[in-house]
Amino acid sequence: MNFSFSKPDEVVSLLAERLRNERLVQQMTQSEVASRAGIGVNTLSNLEAGKNVGIENVIRVAMVLGRIKEIEALFLPKLENIDDIMRYEKGAGRQRIRKGSHND
Repeated sequence: MNFSFSKPDEVVSLLAERLRNERLVQQMTQSEVASRAGIGVNTLSNLEAGKNVGIENVIRVAMVLGRIKEIEALFLPKLENIDDIMRYEKGAGRQRIRKGSHND
């Protein structure tokens, strides 16, 4: 599914459903995953229901399910040409964007 035209709550619901399905495919109970992830069963249940759960808990569950590569792929810089690489390297140490620095 392409998330481009989805609302945030739709994306959350779909990802929560995928997480639950992955756990079931691996034939693990909520209790097993929660225990191995170091979180409570209620936290995992909330995560699978698409309720607000901290990102650290998402990462813990992804690690238990062997899906950390997907987390690693989030927010990688788009480096499509040499200018992108130079801009990325130059901006790596920058802490803040100044107001009015965009050419709108």
